[in-house]
Amino acid sequence: MKPSVPNSSLTIDLAERSYDILIGPDLLLDASCFDRLGAVTGAVIVTNTTVGPLYAKRLEQTLRQCFSHTQLIELPDGEVYKDWNTLNLIFDGLLGTGADRKCMLFALGGGVIGDMTGFAAACYMRGVPYVQVPTTLLAQVDSSVGGKTAINHPLGKNMIGAFYQPQRVVADISTLSTLPERELKAGLAEVIKYGPIYDTRFLSWIDQHLNDLLALDPAAITHAIRRSCEIKAEVVAQDERESGLRAILNFGHTFGHAIEAGAGYGVWLHGEAVACGMVMAADLSCRMGLLDSADAQYLQSIIERAGLPTKAPALGLSRYMELMQVDKKTEGGVIRFVLLNGLGTAVIQSAPHDLVAEVLHAHQGI
Repeated sequence: MKPSVPNSSLTIDLAERSYDILIGPDLLLDASCFDRLGAVTGAVIVTNTTVGPLYAKRLEQTLRQCFSHTQLIELPDGEVYKDWNTLNLIFDGLLGTGADRKCMLFALGGGVIGDMTGFAAACYMRGVPYVQVPTTLLAQVDSSVGGKTAINHPLGKNMIGAFYQPQRVVADISTLSTLPERELKAGLAEVIKYGPIYDTRFLSWIDQHLNDLLALDPAAITHAIRRSCEIKAEVVAQDERESGLRAILNFGHTFGHAIEAGAGYGVWLHGEAVACGMVMAADLSCRMGLLDSADAQYLQSIIERAGLPTKAPALGLSRYMELMQVDKKTEGGVIRFVLLNGLGTAVIQSAPHDLVAEVLHAHQGI
């Protein structure tokens, strides 16, 4: 991908925990993206067996210009490894080399690596700094921003974790050139998400530029990442720990997380499950009289054009209800959904069981 657009940056405003998001091509080669990060000495790159061979050496060479020494920890790749055993591999690597509180972790990879590295940073010696270096579209527009860190449990996705903000996010769009097409499409689900919950103009822009995004046009990708991060930054600045507003960012996730867990972690990519979950949540919004059916169909058409699934695996009503009970938005045993009160406005509320059952019946098909 040729760097035909200028670099972009914005700030997550969280008082003393504020940090910058840098977006652009070839940032892994730019030492200025990784300097002025505080009184730290050692840099520890945490990556996986897929991303490591592609980009770890490139990042390590750049970090050597800023830090006295570097270390590489390589984890197995895949959502199925987002667990305690793999998390301990990070701690093994840190303790094995005597890493102290002056070390800084660099999460080089997608959402799994970002979540696990952030959680490890929150726990190691009760907290060491870390930097997000997302290499997938999904991570660049969502999971690397906002400080959510977690691992999965067999009974629920991202149920064990902490809120722990990074020192910086460095989103190098050049890394998207090696992203498999399926992963790119999955990342677009999280881009699409921001439109119906917050910005209908952005949704229209996505609709008009979907082919450019699928073709990794640098200008289109940069704008999509920046606008997605701007929206998330605005929401997180108002509700860092998800006590209210921030939960709207989980549009499609109540159904989506159930799909991921029910199908078996890694069978469905996170973005694929969220895409299907958005269609289901929009349908539920219609059945509750909140959303016009034409708007729900418009959203579904964009998701379908992006090559994302709109039919969920046939797990059965009782299994879906069981899985959604462990959703983090559930309160007092009552499942709460992110719904659309018209395009551009999200609300968080419970839904009648019979309407949820209708949605699950209508959308199970694979």
